[in-house]
Amino acid sequence: MLAREQVLEALQRIQEPGSGASLTELEFIRDIVVRDNQVSLTVVLVTDHEEVRSKLNYEIRGALTDAGASNIHIRFREASEHERAALAGEVADQNDPVLTKGHAAGMEGHELLDPQSGVRFIAIASGKGGVGKSTVTVNLAAALARNGKRVAVIDADIYGFSVPDMMGIEDNPVVEDGVIQPVERFGVKVMSMGFFVRENNPVIWRGPMLGRMLRQFFSDVEWGQPEYVLLDLPPGTGDIALDVHQMIPHSKEIIVTTPHATAAYVAARAGAMALQTNHEILGVVENMAYYQSPTGEKDYVFGRGGGALLAETLHAPLLAQIPLGAPDNHPSEPDFSPSVYKADTEHGQLYDQIAKHVIGFDENN
Repeated sequence: MLAREQVLEALQRIQEPGSGASLTELEFIRDIVVRDNQVSLTVVLVTDHEEVRSKLNYEIRGALTDAGASNIHIRFREASEHERAALAGEVADQNDPVLTKGHAAGMEGHELLDPQSGVRFIAIASGKGGVGKSTVTVNLAAALARNGKRVAVIDADIYGFSVPDMMGIEDNPVVEDGVIQPVERFGVKVMSMGFFVRENNPVIWRGPMLGRMLRQFFSDVEWGQPEYVLLDLPPGTGDIALDVHQMIPHSKEIIVTTPHATAAYVAARAGAMALQTNHEILGVVENMAYYQSPTGEKDYVFGRGGGALLAETLHAPLLAQIPLGAPDNHPSEPDFSPSVYKADTEHGQLYDQIAKHVIGFDENN
């Protein structure tokens, strides 16, 4: 049975084209998942040209096939500034456990939050829990990444964090030269309270402590140069949601509801909070809109019209009506996750449509 260590050993000879250094020694091979000799990984590229991708794709596939891999899935992404500095020898590689060091050295968190940075923040909000807000967050993030965008997710639902589990993340962040490196999955960089809570223990913290942790996600993490940062907000209009609104006044929002009239009524409060804090609403996503049987018949389990009603109330478009379902992902797959839909599925295509709407909105404004 192929192991992660064997994958790294097999790829030891693969060189970064510009410097000739080993990709594994540079730690430019990320997000490795091995299941039943099936391998999935991400390769960081300093030179993001098609010929470089093709050459590395051929070499990596050959090395892994020789090592015994039966199915190989490779993603590529462009290197961040910190990774480029590491390659240039300007920083030393370290692998200290997270939280063993203080605040990141040399990181300017305000740059990420600066409206002039060019980062598009999108907060995913809901009026109540259980409507699939986090599902929408992780699938929209994956869809944006599939569309060639540099994407990050901050799991700001501090009490109800679920993003790492939903994305099938098994690794934890590490600290390199005093900078927290987010975990990468499906081409998306992720930071969550879930990385720092052991064995699903409850978070028994007061609001100010949680606010400081959230600010650390902005100031002490090496995000690189993301184009989109998605924030999975806690449901409702509590302290953490208000903190996010105040920290990122230039953020846009997507409101998630179910088709039930009461859920839409409650979600309108989250929308009203966004409007009162001058956050533009990109649109409404109606989740669990219906159940579609194998014969194609639609059963509106939770009623109808809630999403359209909410969109009308908020004067925002109804971006999508997502049917009930669960990804048909098998645990043996190298890219297994409990909640991220594949691009070629009906759900995956719906999320791609939302991603294209978001991208189009930015290009036209």
